[in-house]
Amino acid sequence: MSSESKIPIAARVASRRFARSLAAFYATLFGMTGVHLPFFTVWLKAIGIDATWIGIITAVPPVTRFTVLPLVTAAAERRQMLRGAIMLTGFATTLGFFVIRSQHQPLLVLLVYALTCCVWTPMVPLTDAYALRGVARYGLNYGPLRLWGSTAFVVCALASGLLLGYVAEVHLIWIITAMTVVGAIVALTLRPLERPEVASTPTAGARQLLRDPGFLAIIVSSALIQSSHSAYYIFASIAWRQAGFSGLTIAGLWVIGVLAEIVLFALSPRFTLPSATLVVIAAASAMARWTITAQDPPLAILAVVQLAHGLTFGLTQVGIMGLMVHHVPPHVMARGQGYLTACGGIVASTTSILSGMVYTRYGLGVYDMMAAMGAAGGLVIWLSRKRFTHHPQSAASGG
Repeated sequence: MSSESKIPIAARVASRRFARSLAAFYATLFGMTGVHLPFFTVWLKAIGIDATWIGIITAVPPVTRFTVLPLVTAAAERRQMLRGAIMLTGFATTLGFFVIRSQHQPLLVLLVYALTCCVWTPMVPLTDAYALRGVARYGLNYGPLRLWGSTAFVVCALASGLLLGYVAEVHLIWIITAMTVVGAIVALTLRPLERPEVASTPTAGARQLLRDPGFLAIIVSSALIQSSHSAYYIFASIAWRQAGFSGLTIAGLWVIGVLAEIVLFALSPRFTLPSATLVVIAAASAMARWTITAQDPPLAILAVVQLAHGLTFGLTQVGIMGLMVHHVPPHVMARGQGYLTACGGIVASTTSILSGMVYTRYGLGVYDMMAAMGAAGGLVIWLSRKRFTHHPQSAASGG
């Protein structure tokens, strides 16, 4: 009786340790994004890199998502070393940003940043794979663990905004690098997991996906709507800085969007509209959001428009995942997600490059191009809506 009572206690302790270390690592992983996304382009401009080169440099992460990323994650899984791969990529990312900070020529920054992204971008899918194995092993819920990532994004973006009032823009790279150092150290605390049993993966039907017009509509629509955020990710902070906004105000504008996204994810289990309809609503919201942003609205209006991020990004993600769950057979879901990521990476990288060229010539007019992309993504789903079964959105649909 005594020995039996010790087993659940030990399991609970192991579960709590796993959850704490994973939550902490998610916080550092997305906290680094909260620093990088708003301020990396500001640093690039501060060291004298022009808008065209900024567009090219920031196109690198989405390119690695459909080229190097699948190779890294597949290699880690074949060798059954997800935890080890997270640690290796964490320290390699830190080394990469240490080297980036010493570069000031556009071509050299591009080359070093490209190498760094080869090890940085796989970290999220590697961590998610590790997390899901732990969730299954310990009977945990994924949402409360992942929530720390979103929270850290908000906190780090605000903290960076405060520091921008005291730190020169040319030194912003030090803040980004410091976050990678923290992340690499925290990765060492991740708990080891038992190796899963090797099982064969069914491949029948995987190639059929690319012949399915409905599936193609899903991945093209997702790529268009989500990539319509490219100009926002690249040039929003630069434009707001030129408009005279303080670092804290810029960080606050980013945070408003993320908070709206978090709220939408939290409320998504209550949605009852079909997933295709949700995507169309998200696309219409993107068209409206970018059209208004292109008009250089005052801060008060801009703050309200930022709330639409919950719809343009969050609702798109919820709707697309709902369509994937109900339209793609379970035995080829992993392949389907790979095609979705690859298509999004191709469109996002192309859009990033085009955005740099358009912004150089037309400034905020680049958002008109983003509005057109969002509208096109909604049109693709609208024209294909009859290919999808009529089903309500639910928590199980991936939101």
